[in-house]
Amino acid sequence: MTLIAILLPWLSFLLRGKLLSGILCLILQCTILGWIPAAIWAVVSLNDSRADRRNRKLIKAIKQNRASY
Repeated sequence: MTLIAILLPWLSFLLRGKLLSGILCLILQCTILGWIPAAIWAVVSLNDSRADRRNRKLIKAIKQNRASY
């Protein structure tokens, strides 16, 4: 998914269900100079999404662990 975020940043957003961000990224990517910021934005957004998912898992595990005591 990181490779998609670098090569086709707009597709990375669309695959994650962020339609408006995907369209905005596609507009930004239409220029050669905009490709680099669009790719960076997509990679950072992907990493944030992964971190959020990881944090939700940890919080759920902590809550389940506390409930067992």
